[in-house]
Amino acid sequence: MRILQMMGGGDVGGAKTHIMTLIQALRERNEVMLISFRDGPFPREAAKNGINVRVIPSFNPLYCRDEVRKIIADFKPDVIHCHGGKANLVGAMLRGKKMNIPVLTTVHSDYRYDYLGNPLKQWTNGLANTIALRFLDFHQAVADRMARTLISRGFNPEKIFTIYNGMDFGNPMQGVDRAAYCKEHWDVDIAPDDVLCGIAARLTAVKDIATCVRGFAGAVKEVPQLRLFIAGDGEDEKMLRDLAKDLGVADRVTFCGWVSPVNEFFASMDINLLTSVSETFPYSILEGVLEHCATICSDVGGMSELIDSGENGYIFQPRDHETLTQQLIKFGKDPARRKLFADRLYEKATREYSLDTMCRTQEANYEKLLRLYHKPKTRRDGIVICGAYGKGNAGDDAILRGIVQEMRAYDPDRPITVMSRRPDETRLLYRTNAVYTFNIFAVLWRFCHSVLYINGGGSLMQDVTSTRSLKYYLFTLDAAKKLGCKVMMYGCGIGPIRRPGNRRHTTRTINRSVDLITLRDDLSRGELTRMGIVEPEIKLAADPTIILHPASEAQMDQVMEDLGIPVDGKYLGFGLRSWNGLEAVADEIVKAAEYAYETYGLIPVFVPIEFPSDLTPARMIADRLHCPHYMIERRLPIEETIGMLARMKTVIGIRLHSLMFSAGRGVPVIGMSYDIKVDGFLKYIGSRTCIQIEEVTADKLRPLIDECVSGKLDEEVRATAALLREREHENSRGAAALIEAAEAGR
Repeated sequence: MRILQMMGGGDVGGAKTHIMTLIQALRERNEVMLISFRDGPFPREAAKNGINVRVIPSFNPLYCRDEVRKIIADFKPDVIHCHGGKANLVGAMLRGKKMNIPVLTTVHSDYRYDYLGNPLKQWTNGLANTIALRFLDFHQAVADRMARTLISRGFNPEKIFTIYNGMDFGNPMQGVDRAAYCKEHWDVDIAPDDVLCGIAARLTAVKDIATCVRGFAGAVKEVPQLRLFIAGDGEDEKMLRDLAKDLGVADRVTFCGWVSPVNEFFASMDINLLTSVSETFPYSILEGVLEHCATICSDVGGMSELIDSGENGYIFQPRDHETLTQQLIKFGKDPARRKLFADRLYEKATREYSLDTMCRTQEANYEKLLRLYHKPKTRRDGIVICGAYGKGNAGDDAILRGIVQEMRAYDPDRPITVMSRRPDETRLLYRTNAVYTFNIFAVLWRFCHSVLYINGGGSLMQDVTSTRSLKYYLFTLDAAKKLGCKVMMYGCGIGPIRRPGNRRHTTRTINRSVDLITLRDDLSRGELTRMGIVEPEIKLAADPTIILHPASEAQMDQVMEDLGIPVDGKYLGFGLRSWNGLEAVADEIVKAAEYAYETYGLIPVFVPIEFPSDLTPARMIADRLHCPHYMIERRLPIEETIGMLARMKTVIGIRLHSLMFSAGRGVPVIGMSYDIKVDGFLKYIGSRTCIQIEEVTADKLRPLIDECVSGKLDEEVRATAALLREREHENSRGAAALIEAAEAGR
């Protein structure tokens, strides 16, 4: 692969390190050229390292564009990769059909903060970069948080890639005499028991070194052996010196100026600090990790992905100097903790954030963007997915995640559009395009450019909650078919559809407009037969959520700890929803829960599927309990919801997806049915543990709890889970067959 890298040339800090290390790593398997729009230390260092460098030292972007065109004509790159505002501006001017080369930019920092504190540069360089970014083909965010930021600002989620800074962790400094180092460079005398805190950053507003000084000043009152070394220069230096003096810590704070290289600096430190208000994935943290520093940083960029706060480091919210003080005190007083956390962080970083990992990720991103950019342009290639999405229901959200996961596995480059009540949120969560469900013109336009329309999963074809929604979903089936899409109802349930007119309308529409129906239960097949739906092919599959995996064991340990739920406890899960008749049987459910606690030591845990509405019935039951219990009172991501239910000994559910999530992970379930879809699922998996909600009594629940807890059902439940996961793939196989048939018939 031939890669043309472009940069401003005045890059410092993390961006410089990223570009230099990346180019050197890429050169092993690719041909790379670097263009710098400024002469200076960076391009000279690159040339010294054997990198093919061209310098275009001009402030005129038009001249730079023309010179780059000449280089492109000679070098013939496959990809143009920009770094920084000047390179982005030139890249935007180069981009076009004539050149036929994709232009990628790496977003190393939040461009809205790049010139914080300098209004003139914000309204010149910053504005030019902001505009240029909109005209580039692809964007690569350093850390997922920056990717989310770009998506929230309207950038196409399907053209955003993520990369993390990587480092060669193989050569830490050995045997540094830190007392001699500090004396030689800054004439500072270090006592043997001093605890050295270091921060390496530019002294500018976005780095918020003032929070570092304030946090340190609070901690040194309790841990007087702390010292702070600030490695960097910038316009805030005088303000920071005055602040240290005002706080009475000037004699414990050393302003080091610009330090390069920094490896010996960090090798001399005990604690590495970051207090920025905005970052992506700063190299200064990895450089400290390499030298086995304990780490404290603000919750910016990808820091929460690197650091598990309280396990291998500490994280605080930006500008929260009081929390920083407490974290410094903990590390300052406890050298064993510093070493333990530093060792844990080093182990994680070497595993997940190595230079090799960064290079492989970059090459994979290049390969994907080349596929996307050079993909034959056809009028139809997309997939539109419709369902009850964007309403805050974990079950519906899980259905969407399952469908998207399967479609991405089939074709990772195919564009996907989701019809959602909250399209901005959907774009952010699923990295697909999205339109508002009832924006008819946007929906129809997407149909015109798509090859497949997926309706589902879930029970969209029912009139219990609304006839209007049923009619709208039927309209979309007709519209998609008439506009040339293949139409599939995916992993769905059918009914109940009670009104005769609705049943006739549904039958006519599905028979004329649907190509394939995959069902998640047997009862739905019977309902289709009774309604006279015979034209589409009908297959038995499973709910799309069955294939989703829970969060990792380590992550769930942390989630439970954060929620105050002991990791080693035994639990009875509840997945409740508000429904007529629930209050009438609430005392019976309470008796059964207390029986499970008294007999088996199972502590009730109330897990909301639709947040916050499921908290109301959960609190109604919990308030009547006389045994210990836990209430989850925040929205958990889908993976954590599944992970929580997977830790239950058994689950009693009204919510269908509390039963599905649990059964899919091999947990025995007891259903309190309010709807045919609950009956259908439990019958489909062969469960005998189902009671109609109006018939619930403690006497009926107790023996079901006994059976679930006894272990007699374990083998059967595990086999059912495996069967469901296999059957679920009928959904994706059916969708793939429709796409292939449509494209073969063009």
